[in-house]
Amino acid sequence: MDARDGDADSKSGEAANEHFSGSAPIIRRPWLIAIACAYLVLRGVHSYGASNDLLDQGYKDMYNLSFTDAHRYFHDWERAHPESPMGAVSDAAAYLFSEFQRLNILQSEFFVSDNTFFHRKSGTPDPAVKRKFDEALQRSEQLAQAVLRRSPDDESALFATVLASGLRADYTALIEKRYWASLNDVKAARNKAQQLLSKHPNCYDAYLAIGVENYLLSLKPAPLRWVLRMDGAQTDKEVGLARLRLTAEKGHYLEPFAKLLLAVAALRDKNPQEAKRLLSELARRFPDNQLYREEFQKISVGA
Repeated sequence: MDARDGDADSKSGEAANEHFSGSAPIIRRPWLIAIACAYLVLRGVHSYGASNDLLDQGYKDMYNLSFTDAHRYFHDWERAHPESPMGAVSDAAAYLFSEFQRLNILQSEFFVSDNTFFHRKSGTPDPAVKRKFDEALQRSEQLAQAVLRRSPDDESALFATVLASGLRADYTALIEKRYWASLNDVKAARNKAQQLLSKHPNCYDAYLAIGVENYLLSLKPAPLRWVLRMDGAQTDKEVGLARLRLTAEKGHYLEPFAKLLLAVAALRDKNPQEAKRLLSELARRFPDNQLYREEFQKISVGA
């Protein structure tokens, strides 16, 4: 994805310095430091890997609904980094989003109206896509576990496990419509995210897992929320929104998805101007994704 001006605040700058301090000599000349800092900001460097051009382009194509290109970049990443779990789990994300697109899962009216969402007619999942999705998740989880056996605190591997649980929960709930069955993966994603963030608090994409669980489950009726909490789920709306905002403001791969969810939240909270702001930005950045443009136009017409 594109680097975003203003996201490299002091904390992320410190994280970048820590990331590189173990493998490079200390630069003592101020002009070299200035050049290096400018390069990091422009490249959007983060701690998921040494060079993420292929992943970045793959996610950009995924959000732009260019799934064939996204898969190609993710496969190229896998070939270049055969021990990294990020290529495979990103490949799974592209399969999930392609089904979202084909079945119109992310149309905002499904989320704004509970009655529409939970009682809509289901499309038929593509079994070939499901098989490839499962294979990519399995490949990613095997690679992540291999890395974590050698390096238990590896940020990239830990994040891949968070993302895998979240993707599996999304497929189970939103495509297969097995909402209760998805809860174990929802909670697993949140637990893994909390473990990751205890070691790498600047991994802002991981906050999405906590935000999704808290926000979406907070929308359930009070008796059901009580049952969910008894089962170990988290249902705090304000916590959910706060975590989604962290990913939307400082996240990397999942930042556009967090902004879409915040637009949905704004619509539910009768704040169409905030939803328009978010959708307008997404439509500008991803012009081939008609969802952002169509939802922005719907709000503008209804305003």
